[in-house]
Amino acid sequence: MRFFKDLSLSAFSAGFVAVLVGFTSSVAIVFQAAQAFHATPAQISSWMWALGLGMGLCSLVPSLVLRMPVMVAWSTPGAAVLATAGLTGGFSMAEAVGAFMVCAALITVCGVTGWFEKIMNRIPVALASALLAGVLAQFGLDAFAAAHTALPLVLLMLGAYLLGKRWLPRYAVVLTFAVAIVFVASRGEMAVAGVGFDLARPVFTAPRFSWSAIISLAVPLFVVTMASQNLPGVAVIQATGYGGAGGIPVSKIITLTGLATLVLAPFGAYALNLAAITAAICMGREAHVDSARRYTAAVACGALYIVIGIFGAAVTGVLTAFPKELVAAIAGLALLGTIGGGMAAAIREESHREAAIITFLVTLSGVVIAGVGSAFWGVAAGAIALFVQQYGRAA
Repeated sequence: MRFFKDLSLSAFSAGFVAVLVGFTSSVAIVFQAAQAFHATPAQISSWMWALGLGMGLCSLVPSLVLRMPVMVAWSTPGAAVLATAGLTGGFSMAEAVGAFMVCAALITVCGVTGWFEKIMNRIPVALASALLAGVLAQFGLDAFAAAHTALPLVLLMLGAYLLGKRWLPRYAVVLTFAVAIVFVASRGEMAVAGVGFDLARPVFTAPRFSWSAIISLAVPLFVVTMASQNLPGVAVIQATGYGGAGGIPVSKIITLTGLATLVLAPFGAYALNLAAITAAICMGREAHVDSARRYTAAVACGALYIVIGIFGAAVTGVLTAFPKELVAAIAGLALLGTIGGGMAAAIREESHREAAIITFLVTLSGVVIAGVGSAFWGVAAGAIALFVQQYGRAA
């Protein structure tokens, strides 16, 4: 099988790091969202089952079919919206599921009509690259900020990474991660106590549709998922060379995420979307020097997500056993090349440079206005700056 011929240790490592980063950085928010609707432990386990299978299958199957790295994730800002709205609105789980299905239908319409992809295709490469760099730069900052509480670990990981890039560049991230695990394990800093091995079981919740839940849950969930997740997700695809004709069919993938959410919503899959952070890990050179073989990283990531869905609590315990500083450092180091590539592409053309810098800085700021994240406002600010500077000028 071609997949096994194309698979490499660096690609599998990229897939694992993507799961580690994506999961540990936001799983607590997903738990909070479920609890906001008074979810039982069985329902929370069902949420992990549905989200794990949804992300896994939507990443694994298209990646194998297209031979390109298709990455799908849960909506982290969407979970934050649900956690807040659920607590203040007093909605039941049935009403929440109804809102998830309405949001899924809206996402599916966006994919089928193709209007979202058409808008994204009109964004200049410089702004898309600046958006990518802005989204990822915070992870780079967090990697070194971890030195405040774990200086020896961060210094060791940085040294291992630099030596790896010098002598074994394809396996720099793998070696860095291995060294970090040995270090924290030797110091007894792995929180492995209490890890269970129970299988997750799906729990069906019949949806109940109400206007209050649609307005308070479905619409905000849809807006933040499209603006704060799918928008930077498309930017990653474009900036890493997988966009355009012959590239990843964005509209079809968005349609797929909408349909998958629609089917899995009664079990807790509140919103699936294009990945950004984890996609950058699997689409960069660190995954594989040959862009035609990076799809194996996405397949590995998808397979691991499916395992998370099946084993639920056990995998949650294993992944969250790593110190938060280790996770922050490995994410930042794994994304260094992609951050640098995004910045280089953003400032390459002088005519777009200032608009790109504005996009980068607004995105990096993390500003949230009207519940919409900085990724959207970064693109909006950059587009306005470009319009003011370029409109009416002779070509």
